[in-house]
Amino acid sequence: MTKTVLVLVESVNEYLPILEQSGFRLILAPTPATRAEAVATRGDEIDAVLTRGPLGFTADEMAALPKLGIICVIGAGYEQVDLPAAEARGITVTNGAGVNAPTVADHAMSLLLSLVRDIPLADASARRSEWRKVTRPSFTHKRLGILGLGAVGLAIAKRAQGFDMQISYHNRSPRADVDFHYCDSPRALAAECDFLIIATPGGGGTQHLIDKSAIEALGADGFLINIARASVVDTEALVDALQHGRLAGAGLDVFDDEPHIPDSLKILHNVVLTPHVAGLSPEASRDTVQMVANNLLAFYAGKPVLTPVHS
Repeated sequence: MTKTVLVLVESVNEYLPILEQSGFRLILAPTPATRAEAVATRGDEIDAVLTRGPLGFTADEMAALPKLGIICVIGAGYEQVDLPAAEARGITVTNGAGVNAPTVADHAMSLLLSLVRDIPLADASARRSEWRKVTRPSFTHKRLGILGLGAVGLAIAKRAQGFDMQISYHNRSPRADVDFHYCDSPRALAAECDFLIIATPGGGGTQHLIDKSAIEALGADGFLINIARASVVDTEALVDALQHGRLAGAGLDVFDDEPHIPDSLKILHNVVLTPHVAGLSPEASRDTVQMVANNLLAFYAGKPVLTPVHS
C-alpha cells in the first residue's frame, strides 16, 4: 500500500521526486495556511511528515493524524518537533544529522572569511570607485573556537586546519577521537579564541549558551559566526556588543524570528547576514531527501531507521 507523506518544507522541491520514485505519495503544504488545511481535512490520509527544525510539528497536529507513524526532519535540528508527544504516541522521529555538514561548514568558513577580511564593504567600495583600503586580520595561527563538535563542527575544524588555525572546542563532553583543546564551558571557549563559530543544535538545552559574559570574553577583537540556531546566542547582548565596539564583528545565517531580521542588525557595518542558507546546496538537498527516503523505506520495511531522534 502506498504511504502518504505530508511535506512541510519549502526548499527541496527539485528533489522530492526521489520520494515519489521510492513509492511515496506526497501532499505539499509549505505555507502555514496549506499546512493547517492539510492537517484539518486530510488527516486520515497522512502516514508520515517531512519537516524542518524551525517548522517542527506539534502535539495537536500529531493528534489530528491517526495514521502518523514517522516524522522525518530535514537537517540536524529538530527543536520545534514535540518529541515527548511523539514518543507518547509511538511516533518515530528521524533527522538528517551529518548529511549537509560539508555544505554548512563551507558556509561557516565563507562567512568568517568575508567578515574578517571585510569583503562586503570592500566590494561596495570598489563598485562606488572609492578605492577604500582597510588593513584586516589574517587567519594563520589564529585561535578558532567551535561550539558543538558534531558532524558540522568537525567539518569546520577540518577546513580551519587548512588555514593553520589553532582549534579549541566545547561539547557536552570531550571527544576522545580528536586532539583539539577542550574547554569546559562556552565562556571559557570564548575567552580562548579569536574567532568563535556556533555549530551546536538549538532547543532549550542550548538556549543562550553564548550570553553577555561569553560575548564579553570573546572581546573587542573577536568575531562570532552562527550557522546553528539563533537561540544559542543572546541576540540583544550580541547587538549591544557590536554597536559599542565590544565585539569586532558577526556573521549570521540564523535569526530569532525568521524570516524577519532585526533592523538593529541590518544597519550595522560589522556584520554579514545571510537568509538561513548555510545548509543549501544541490548536493546537500539531494542527499538530505535521499536520507529521508532511506529512513521511510526502512521504517515501513520494519527495519531500524538510520538516524533516529530520541527525547
